[in-house]
Amino acid sequence: MLIINSQKIAADLLDRRANIYSDRPRLILGSEIYTRGTFLAFTRYGDLWRRMRRAAHECLTKTAVQTFHDVQFKEGVILASDILAHPDDRNEHFRRASASMIMSILYDLPTIRSLDDINLKNIDEHIDRLADVTSPGKYLVELLPWMKNLPSWMAKWKREGEFWYGKDSEMFERLVRGVHDDLDKGIERSSLSASLIKDERRNGLTERERAWLAGTMYAAGSETTASALQWWALAIVAYPETQKRAQEELDAVVGRGRLPTFSDLPHLPYVCAMVKETLRWRPNLPLGLPHRLTQDDWYEGMFIPKGTICFGNVLQCNNDPEVYGADCRHFNPARHLDAEGALAPGPAETKKEGHVMYGFGRRICVGRHVANDSIFIDIAIVLWAANLEPAKDASGNTIPLDLDSFVDVGLVSRPLPFRWTVKPRFPEAAAILAGQLELLDH
Repeated sequence: MLIINSQKIAADLLDRRANIYSDRPRLILGSEIYTRGTFLAFTRYGDLWRRMRRAAHECLTKTAVQTFHDVQFKEGVILASDILAHPDDRNEHFRRASASMIMSILYDLPTIRSLDDINLKNIDEHIDRLADVTSPGKYLVELLPWMKNLPSWMAKWKREGEFWYGKDSEMFERLVRGVHDDLDKGIERSSLSASLIKDERRNGLTERERAWLAGTMYAAGSETTASALQWWALAIVAYPETQKRAQEELDAVVGRGRLPTFSDLPHLPYVCAMVKETLRWRPNLPLGLPHRLTQDDWYEGMFIPKGTICFGNVLQCNNDPEVYGADCRHFNPARHLDAEGALAPGPAETKKEGHVMYGFGRRICVGRHVANDSIFIDIAIVLWAANLEPAKDASGNTIPLDLDSFVDVGLVSRPLPFRWTVKPRFPEAAAILAGQLELLDH
Protein backbone atom coordinates (compact mmCIF):
# COMPACT_ATOMS: atom_id res chain seq x y z
CA MET A 1 0.00 0.00 0.00
CA LEU A 2 1.25 3.46 -0.93
CA ILE A 3 -0.02 6.62 0.81
CA ILE A 4 0.66 9.76 -1.23
CA ASN A 5 0.83 12.96 0.84
CA SER A 6 1.96 15.42 -1.84
CA GLN A 7 -0.03 17.04 -4.63
CA LYS A 8 2.98 16.87 -6.92
CA ILE A 9 3.59 13.16 -6.40
CA ALA A 10 -0.15 12.43 -6.68
CA ALA A 11 -0.21 14.31 -9.99
CA ASP A 12 2.98 12.62 -11.23
CA LEU A 13 1.60 9.15 -10.56
CA LEU A 14 -2.20 9.22 -10.54
CA ASP A 15 -2.63 11.90 -13.23
CA ARG A 16 0.38 11.74 -15.54
CA ARG A 17 0.62 7.94 -15.41
CA ALA A 18 -3.12 7.36 -15.26
CA ASN A 19 -2.94 4.58 -17.84
CA ILE A 20 -1.40 2.28 -15.20
CA TYR A 21 -2.81 3.85 -11.99
CA SER A 22 -6.55 3.85 -12.76
CA ASP A 23 -7.60 0.39 -11.60
CA ARG A 24 -9.46 -0.28 -8.35
CA PRO A 25 -8.66 -2.96 -5.77
CA ARG A 26 -10.61 -6.16 -6.03
CA LEU A 27 -13.78 -6.10 -3.90
CA ILE A 28 -15.24 -9.59 -4.08
CA LEU A 29 -18.41 -9.04 -2.08
CA GLY A 30 -18.95 -5.31 -2.63
CA SER A 31 -18.20 -5.20 -6.35
CA GLU A 32 -18.19 -8.68 -7.88
CA ILE A 33 -21.24 -10.07 -6.04
CA TYR A 34 -23.34 -7.22 -4.67
CA THR A 35 -23.03 -4.85 -7.65
CA ARG A 36 -21.64 -7.17 -10.38
CA GLY A 37 -18.98 -4.60 -11.30
CA THR A 38 -21.54 -1.94 -12.27
CA PHE A 39 -21.03 0.49 -9.35
CA LEU A 40 -18.85 2.97 -11.24
CA ALA A 41 -16.75 4.14 -8.30
CA PHE A 42 -15.60 0.53 -7.69
CA THR A 43 -15.65 -0.79 -11.27
CA ARG A 44 -12.32 -2.28 -12.36
CA TYR A 45 -10.43 -0.44 -15.08
CA GLY A 46 -11.51 -1.94 -18.39
CA ASP A 47 -14.09 -1.82 -21.17
CA LEU A 48 -17.21 -1.60 -18.98
CA TRP A 49 -15.69 1.19 -16.90
CA ARG A 50 -14.72 3.13 -20.05
CA ARG A 51 -18.21 2.87 -21.53
CA MET A 52 -19.95 3.88 -18.29
CA ARG A 53 -17.50 6.69 -17.59
CA ARG A 54 -17.77 8.09 -21.12
CA ALA A 55 -21.58 8.02 -20.99
CA ALA A 56 -21.67 9.82 -17.65
CA HIS A 57 -19.08 12.38 -18.72
CA GLU A 58 -21.03 13.33 -21.85
CA CYS A 59 -24.11 14.05 -19.71
CA LEU A 60 -22.22 16.00 -17.02
CA THR A 61 -19.80 18.33 -18.79
CA LYS A 62 -19.50 21.86 -17.46
CA THR A 63 -21.77 23.09 -20.26
CA ALA A 64 -24.27 20.23 -20.12
CA VAL A 65 -24.98 20.62 -16.39
CA GLN A 66 -26.28 24.16 -16.94
CA THR A 67 -29.59 22.55 -17.91
CA PHE A 68 -29.97 21.59 -14.25
CA HIS A 69 -29.60 25.15 -12.89
CA ASP A 70 -33.36 25.69 -12.52
CA VAL A 71 -33.64 22.60 -10.31
CA GLN A 72 -30.63 23.61 -8.23
CA PHE A 73 -31.92 27.17 -7.81
CA LYS A 74 -35.29 25.91 -6.56
CA GLU A 75 -33.63 23.57 -4.07
CA GLY A 76 -31.50 26.47 -2.81
CA VAL A 77 -34.65 28.56 -2.22
CA ILE A 78 -36.34 25.73 -0.33
CA LEU A 79 -33.17 25.08 1.69
CA ALA A 80 -32.88 28.71 2.82
CA SER A 81 -36.59 28.83 3.69
CA ASP A 82 -36.33 25.61 5.72
CA ILE A 83 -33.24 26.82 7.58
CA LEU A 84 -34.96 30.08 8.56
CA ALA A 85 -38.10 28.24 9.66
CA HIS A 86 -36.47 25.28 11.46
CA PRO A 87 -32.76 25.99 12.07
CA ASP A 88 -32.29 23.09 14.49
CA ASP A 89 -33.03 20.58 11.71
CA ARG A 90 -29.99 21.66 9.69
CA ASN A 91 -28.75 18.15 8.90
CA GLU A 92 -32.15 17.05 7.58
CA HIS A 93 -32.44 20.20 5.46
CA PHE A 94 -29.04 19.66 3.84
CA ARG A 95 -29.73 15.97 3.21
CA ARG A 96 -33.19 16.63 1.76
CA ALA A 97 -31.98 19.41 -0.53
CA SER A 98 -29.07 17.34 -1.85
CA ALA A 99 -31.12 14.18 -2.30
CA SER A 100 -34.01 15.96 -4.00
CA MET A 101 -31.65 17.79 -6.36
CA ILE A 102 -29.85 14.60 -7.36
CA MET A 103 -33.07 12.63 -7.88
CA SER A 104 -34.45 15.36 -10.12
CA ILE A 105 -31.24 15.50 -12.17
CA LEU A 106 -31.10 11.72 -12.50
CA TYR A 107 -34.76 10.83 -13.01
CA ASP A 108 -36.65 14.11 -13.55
CA LEU A 109 -38.61 13.51 -10.34
CA PRO A 110 -40.52 16.41 -8.73
CA THR A 111 -39.18 18.10 -5.61
CA ILE A 112 -38.92 15.71 -2.67
CA ARG A 113 -40.05 17.45 0.50
CA SER A 114 -39.35 14.72 3.05
CA LEU A 115 -36.56 12.26 3.78
CA ASP A 116 -39.35 9.71 4.31
CA ASP A 117 -39.89 9.54 0.53
CA ILE A 118 -39.91 5.86 -0.38
CA ASN A 119 -37.42 6.24 -3.25
CA LEU A 120 -34.94 8.02 -1.00
CA LYS A 121 -35.34 5.46 1.76
CA ASN A 122 -34.77 2.56 -0.62
CA ILE A 123 -31.63 4.07 -2.17
CA ASP A 124 -30.27 5.16 1.21
CA GLU A 125 -30.69 1.59 2.44
CA HIS A 126 -28.73 0.46 -0.62
CA ILE A 127 -25.92 2.87 0.28
CA ASP A 128 -25.89 1.56 3.86
CA ARG A 129 -25.55 -1.99 2.57
CA LEU A 130 -22.80 -0.91 0.20
CA ALA A 131 -20.87 0.70 3.06
CA ASP A 132 -21.24 -2.53 5.03
CA VAL A 133 -20.06 -4.92 2.30
CA THR A 134 -17.05 -2.74 1.48
CA SER A 135 -16.00 -2.28 5.10
CA PRO A 136 -12.30 -3.28 5.33
CA GLY A 137 -11.70 -6.55 7.15
CA LYS A 138 -15.34 -7.34 7.85
CA TYR A 139 -15.72 -10.24 5.42
CA LEU A 140 -13.20 -13.08 5.29
CA VAL A 141 -13.72 -13.64 1.56
CA GLU A 142 -11.66 -10.50 0.83
CA LEU A 143 -8.67 -12.17 2.51
CA LEU A 144 -9.43 -15.68 1.23
CA PRO A 145 -10.69 -15.18 -2.35
CA TRP A 146 -11.27 -18.91 -2.89
CA MET A 147 -14.31 -18.55 -0.62
CA LYS A 148 -16.13 -16.86 -3.51
CA ASN A 149 -16.53 -20.34 -5.02
CA LEU A 150 -18.53 -21.60 -2.05
CA PRO A 151 -22.15 -22.40 -2.97
CA SER A 152 -24.61 -19.77 -1.81
CA TRP A 153 -26.36 -22.13 0.60
CA MET A 154 -23.10 -22.46 2.54
CA ALA A 155 -22.28 -18.73 2.67
CA LYS A 156 -24.87 -16.33 4.10
CA TRP A 157 -22.86 -13.27 2.98
CA LYS A 158 -22.86 -14.52 -0.63
CA ARG A 159 -26.54 -15.43 -0.54
CA GLU A 160 -27.48 -11.99 0.79
CA GLY A 161 -25.21 -10.21 -1.71
CA GLU A 162 -26.84 -12.01 -4.63
CA PHE A 163 -30.32 -11.32 -3.26
CA TRP A 164 -29.73 -7.60 -2.83
CA TYR A 165 -28.10 -7.28 -6.23
CA GLY A 166 -31.34 -8.52 -7.74
CA LYS A 167 -33.56 -6.33 -5.56
CA ASP A 168 -31.50 -3.18 -6.05
CA SER A 169 -31.24 -3.80 -9.79
CA GLU A 170 -35.04 -3.90 -9.92
CA MET A 171 -35.22 -0.63 -7.97
CA PHE A 172 -32.79 1.24 -10.22
CA GLU A 173 -34.37 -0.19 -13.38
CA ARG A 174 -37.83 0.88 -12.22
CA LEU A 175 -36.66 4.48 -11.76
CA VAL A 176 -35.09 4.61 -15.23
CA ARG A 177 -38.14 2.90 -16.74
CA GLY A 178 -40.28 5.78 -15.52
CA VAL A 179 -38.13 8.17 -17.57
CA HIS A 180 -38.34 5.80 -20.55
CA ASP A 181 -42.16 5.76 -20.32
CA ASP A 182 -42.25 9.57 -20.33
CA LEU A 183 -40.03 9.70 -23.40
CA ASP A 184 -42.35 7.26 -25.17
CA LYS A 185 -45.24 9.64 -24.37
CA GLY A 186 -43.34 12.59 -25.82
CA ILE A 187 -42.57 14.05 -22.38
CA GLU A 188 -38.96 15.11 -22.61
CA ARG A 189 -37.15 17.02 -19.90
CA SER A 190 -33.47 17.17 -18.99
CA SER A 191 -32.20 14.29 -16.88
CA LEU A 192 -29.20 12.00 -16.89
CA SER A 193 -31.39 8.95 -17.43
CA ALA A 194 -33.08 10.55 -20.45
CA SER A 195 -29.70 11.30 -21.99
CA LEU A 196 -28.50 7.75 -21.37
CA ILE A 197 -31.63 6.31 -22.99
CA LYS A 198 -31.46 8.55 -26.06
CA ASP A 199 -27.76 7.77 -26.53
CA GLU A 200 -28.04 4.03 -25.83
CA ARG A 201 -26.71 2.98 -29.23
CA ARG A 202 -23.69 5.24 -28.95
CA ASN A 203 -22.79 4.50 -25.33
CA GLY A 204 -23.32 0.76 -25.73
CA LEU A 205 -24.81 0.28 -22.26
CA THR A 206 -27.45 -2.30 -21.44
CA GLU A 207 -30.64 -1.37 -19.62
CA ARG A 208 -29.20 -2.70 -16.35
CA GLU A 209 -25.87 -0.92 -16.82
CA ARG A 210 -27.68 2.38 -17.42
CA ALA A 211 -29.78 1.82 -14.33
CA TRP A 212 -26.76 1.12 -12.13
CA LEU A 213 -24.86 4.07 -13.58
CA ALA A 214 -27.66 6.44 -12.56
CA GLY A 215 -27.85 4.79 -9.13
CA THR A 216 -24.11 5.25 -8.72
CA MET A 217 -24.50 8.97 -9.39
CA TYR A 218 -26.99 9.26 -6.51
CA ALA A 219 -24.79 7.33 -4.09
CA ALA A 220 -21.74 9.38 -5.09
CA GLY A 221 -23.43 12.79 -5.07
CA SER A 222 -26.17 13.02 -2.46
CA GLU A 223 -24.37 12.35 0.82
CA THR A 224 -21.14 14.02 -0.30
CA THR A 225 -22.94 17.27 -1.17
CA ALA A 226 -24.89 17.24 2.10
CA SER A 227 -21.76 16.64 4.17
CA ALA A 228 -19.89 19.41 2.30
CA LEU A 229 -22.68 21.81 3.29
CA GLN A 230 -22.36 20.64 6.90
CA TRP A 231 -18.63 21.43 6.90
CA TRP A 232 -19.40 24.80 5.31
CA ALA A 233 -21.95 25.61 8.03
CA LEU A 234 -19.38 24.77 10.70
CA ALA A 235 -16.79 26.99 9.00
CA ILE A 236 -19.20 29.93 8.70
CA VAL A 237 -20.04 29.77 12.41
CA ALA A 238 -16.37 29.38 13.41
CA TYR A 239 -15.06 32.09 11.04
CA PRO A 240 -17.68 34.89 11.10
CA GLU A 241 -15.44 37.26 9.14
CA THR A 242 -15.87 35.06 6.07
CA GLN A 243 -19.65 35.30 6.32
CA LYS A 244 -19.43 39.10 6.59
CA ARG A 245 -17.27 39.39 3.47
CA ALA A 246 -19.50 37.05 1.44
CA GLN A 247 -22.63 38.98 2.46
CA GLU A 248 -21.00 42.30 1.56
CA GLU A 249 -20.29 40.87 -1.89
CA LEU A 250 -23.88 39.63 -2.22
CA ASP A 251 -25.26 43.03 -1.21
CA ALA A 252 -23.03 44.80 -3.73
CA VAL A 253 -23.84 42.48 -6.65
CA VAL A 254 -27.38 41.23 -5.90
CA GLY A 255 -28.84 43.67 -3.42
CA ARG A 256 -31.72 42.75 -1.12
CA GLY A 257 -34.65 43.02 -3.50
CA ARG A 258 -34.08 39.71 -5.30
CA LEU A 259 -32.37 36.37 -4.78
CA PRO A 260 -28.92 35.49 -6.17
CA THR A 261 -29.05 33.33 -9.29
CA PHE A 262 -26.55 31.51 -11.47
CA SER A 263 -26.27 34.59 -13.68
CA ASP A 264 -24.57 36.28 -10.72
CA LEU A 265 -21.90 33.57 -10.41
CA PRO A 266 -19.22 35.33 -12.51
CA HIS A 267 -19.64 38.44 -10.32
CA LEU A 268 -19.40 36.62 -6.96
CA PRO A 269 -15.77 35.47 -6.82
CA TYR A 270 -15.64 35.34 -3.03
CA VAL A 271 -18.71 33.09 -2.82
CA CYS A 272 -17.16 30.87 -5.51
CA ALA A 273 -13.93 30.85 -3.50
CA MET A 274 -15.95 29.77 -0.45
CA VAL A 275 -17.07 26.66 -2.36
CA LYS A 276 -13.46 25.81 -3.18
CA GLU A 277 -12.29 26.46 0.37
CA THR A 278 -15.01 24.29 1.89
CA LEU A 279 -13.90 21.32 -0.20
CA ARG A 280 -10.22 22.06 0.46
CA TRP A 281 -10.50 22.67 4.20
CA ARG A 282 -12.47 19.57 5.15
CA PRO A 283 -12.81 17.07 2.31
CA ASN A 284 -15.51 14.57 3.17
CA LEU A 285 -13.47 11.70 1.69
CA PRO A 286 -10.26 12.44 3.65
CA LEU A 287 -8.20 9.59 2.20
CA GLY A 288 -9.92 9.53 -1.18
CA LEU A 289 -10.67 6.30 -3.02
CA PRO A 290 -7.93 3.74 -3.72
CA HIS A 291 -6.15 3.32 -7.05
CA ARG A 292 -4.45 0.06 -8.05
CA LEU A 293 -1.25 -0.12 -10.08
CA THR A 294 -1.53 -2.49 -13.04
CA GLN A 295 2.19 -2.91 -13.80
CA ASP A 296 5.55 -2.43 -12.09
CA ASP A 297 6.67 1.19 -11.91
CA TRP A 298 9.58 3.33 -10.74
CA TYR A 299 9.36 6.81 -9.26
CA GLU A 300 12.44 8.87 -8.34
CA GLY A 301 14.49 5.75 -7.69
CA MET A 302 11.74 3.95 -5.75
CA PHE A 303 10.25 0.69 -7.01
CA ILE A 304 6.44 0.38 -6.88
CA PRO A 305 5.33 -3.18 -7.66
CA LYS A 306 2.32 -4.15 -9.73
CA GLY A 307 -0.81 -4.50 -7.60
CA THR A 308 0.14 -1.74 -5.14
CA ILE A 309 -2.91 0.00 -3.67
CA CYS A 310 -2.35 3.77 -3.89
CA PHE A 311 -4.21 6.35 -1.81
CA GLY A 312 -3.97 10.04 -2.60
CA ASN A 313 -4.23 11.45 0.93
CA VAL A 314 -6.71 14.19 0.07
CA LEU A 315 -6.77 15.77 3.52
CA GLN A 316 -3.00 16.12 3.64
CA CYS A 317 -2.70 17.29 0.03
CA ASN A 318 -5.36 19.92 0.70
CA ASN A 319 -3.62 21.11 3.87
CA ASP A 320 -0.03 21.28 2.71
CA PRO A 321 1.56 24.53 4.03
CA GLU A 322 4.01 24.57 1.12
CA VAL A 323 1.05 24.83 -1.27
CA TYR A 324 -1.56 26.76 0.72
CA GLY A 325 0.53 28.75 3.20
CA ALA A 326 1.11 28.71 6.93
CA ASP A 327 -2.60 29.26 7.66
CA CYS A 328 -3.70 26.20 5.65
CA ARG A 329 -5.42 24.64 8.68
CA HIS A 330 -7.79 27.61 8.81
CA PHE A 331 -10.83 28.35 6.68
CA ASN A 332 -9.90 31.27 4.43
CA PRO A 333 -11.69 31.57 1.06
CA ALA A 334 -9.52 34.54 0.09
CA ARG A 335 -6.63 32.16 -0.56
CA HIS A 336 -8.37 31.29 -3.84
CA LEU A 337 -8.42 34.94 -5.05
CA ASP A 338 -5.74 36.90 -6.84
CA ALA A 339 -4.50 40.40 -5.99
CA GLU A 340 -7.44 41.99 -7.85
CA GLY A 341 -10.02 39.89 -6.01
CA ALA A 342 -10.81 37.60 -8.94
CA LEU A 343 -10.67 33.80 -8.76
CA ALA A 344 -7.09 32.58 -9.06
CA PRO A 345 -6.31 29.53 -11.20
CA GLY A 346 -5.12 27.56 -8.15
CA PRO A 347 -2.30 25.03 -7.91
CA ALA A 348 -1.53 23.42 -11.26
CA GLU A 349 -2.12 19.92 -9.90
CA THR A 350 -5.73 20.70 -8.91
CA LYS A 351 -7.15 21.17 -12.46
CA LYS A 352 -8.40 24.68 -11.57
CA GLU A 353 -10.45 23.35 -8.63
CA GLY A 354 -8.10 24.73 -5.97
CA HIS A 355 -8.16 21.38 -4.14
CA VAL A 356 -8.00 17.64 -4.85
CA MET A 357 -11.26 16.67 -3.16
CA TYR A 358 -12.58 15.26 -6.45
CA GLY A 359 -9.75 12.78 -6.87
CA PHE A 360 -7.13 12.18 -9.52
CA GLY A 361 -6.51 11.12 -13.08
CA ARG A 362 -9.12 9.18 -15.00
CA ARG A 363 -10.92 8.49 -11.72
CA ILE A 364 -11.66 12.15 -10.99
CA CYS A 365 -15.28 12.68 -9.91
CA VAL A 366 -17.44 12.81 -13.03
CA GLY A 367 -20.15 14.81 -11.22
CA ARG A 368 -17.91 17.57 -9.89
CA HIS A 369 -19.53 20.32 -12.00
CA VAL A 370 -22.98 19.44 -10.63
CA ALA A 371 -21.58 19.48 -7.09
CA ASN A 372 -19.82 22.83 -7.54
CA ASP A 373 -22.96 24.45 -8.94
CA SER A 374 -25.22 23.03 -6.26
CA ILE A 375 -22.98 24.07 -3.37
CA PHE A 376 -22.56 27.55 -4.89
CA ILE A 377 -26.26 28.33 -5.22
CA ASP A 378 -27.08 26.86 -1.79
CA ILE A 379 -24.39 28.96 -0.11
CA ALA A 380 -25.32 32.12 -2.02
CA ILE A 381 -29.04 31.96 -1.21
CA VAL A 382 -28.60 30.94 2.44
CA LEU A 383 -26.06 33.73 3.11
CA TRP A 384 -28.25 36.23 1.26
CA ALA A 385 -31.19 35.37 3.51
CA ALA A 386 -29.71 34.55 6.92
CA ASN A 387 -27.07 35.32 9.48
CA LEU A 388 -25.51 32.15 10.89
CA GLU A 389 -24.00 32.61 14.33
CA PRO A 390 -22.54 30.50 17.16
CA ALA A 391 -24.96 29.25 19.78
CA LYS A 392 -24.71 30.50 23.36
CA ASP A 393 -25.28 28.68 26.64
CA ALA A 394 -27.64 29.74 29.42
CA SER A 395 -25.01 32.16 30.75
CA GLY A 396 -24.62 33.86 27.40
CA ASN A 397 -21.24 32.34 26.66
CA THR A 398 -20.45 31.11 23.15
CA ILE A 399 -20.52 27.31 22.98
CA PRO A 400 -17.11 26.12 21.72
CA LEU A 401 -16.90 24.24 18.41
CA ASP A 402 -14.89 21.12 17.60
CA LEU A 403 -13.39 21.82 14.18
CA ASP A 404 -11.28 18.68 13.87
CA SER A 405 -13.39 15.70 14.93
CA PHE A 406 -15.80 13.98 12.56
CA VAL A 407 -18.19 11.08 12.26
CA ASP A 408 -18.37 8.60 9.41
CA VAL A 409 -21.73 8.39 7.66
CA GLY A 410 -21.73 5.62 5.12
CA LEU A 411 -18.83 6.34 2.79
CA VAL A 412 -18.24 9.98 3.83
CA SER A 413 -17.39 12.01 6.93
CA ARG A 414 -19.20 14.98 8.41
CA PRO A 415 -18.53 17.21 11.46
CA LEU A 416 -19.71 16.30 14.91
CA PRO A 417 -23.18 17.68 15.69
CA PHE A 418 -23.01 21.34 16.68
CA ARG A 419 -25.47 24.10 17.52
CA TRP A 420 -25.93 27.40 15.75
CA THR A 421 -28.25 30.41 15.80
CA VAL A 422 -30.02 31.52 12.62
CA LYS A 423 -31.60 34.94 12.11
CA PRO A 424 -33.05 36.61 9.00
CA ARG A 425 -30.63 39.21 7.63
CA PHE A 426 -33.43 41.68 7.00
CA PRO A 427 -37.21 41.70 7.62
CA GLU A 428 -38.23 40.96 4.02
CA ALA A 429 -35.95 37.93 3.51
CA ALA A 430 -38.47 35.21 4.38
CA ALA A 431 -41.24 36.86 2.34
CA ILE A 432 -39.02 37.17 -0.75
CA LEU A 433 -38.07 33.49 -0.44
CA ALA A 434 -41.74 32.51 -0.10
CA GLY A 435 -42.73 34.64 -3.09
CA GLN A 436 -39.97 33.13 -5.24
CA LEU A 437 -41.00 29.62 -4.25
CA GLU A 438 -44.61 30.31 -5.16
CA LEU A 439 -43.51 31.46 -8.61
CA LEU A 440 -41.38 28.34 -9.07
CA ASP A 441 -44.22 26.04 -8.04
CA HIS A 442 -46.40 27.50 -10.77
